[in-house]
Amino acid sequence: MTPTDTAVLQEELEQFREEKEKIRALVGQIGGIASSRRDRVLNVTFLAAIAFLLLADIFRHFLGVDMPLPPLFSIELGVLLVSVKIIWMIHKQARVEHFQFWILNSIEFRLNEITKSVRRLEDMASGDSSGN
Repeated sequence: MTPTDTAVLQEELEQFREEKEKIRALVGQIGGIASSRRDRVLNVTFLAAIAFLLLADIFRHFLGVDMPLPPLFSIELGVLLVSVKIIWMIHKQARVEHFQFWILNSIEFRLNEITKSVRRLEDMASGDSSGN
């Protein structure tokens, strides 16, 4: 292996490392560790709110505890919370799909570049062999 080949490989390795860091940063923006902690807190909050509404209704209907809230308020609020959670999940999924599309688009772009390079090399090789 010549020093030129080594320099080219070193340059490609450095480009790969830079791309890896860019992707790592993007993944962190989309849903890294901080995002999963926030998701967990939000899920626990939704679950606690719905459990509280369920317990309030159980106390009201089965134990006869008088609540200052209207009887259907807990159902309406529960439906609202579940709807917000579904909308939030759809939003998160859309972000993931956008990232996947971006990755696939980048791979396709790189494959097209490699294909062009291979064609140029084939043209150069066929030009050299026909000239000899």
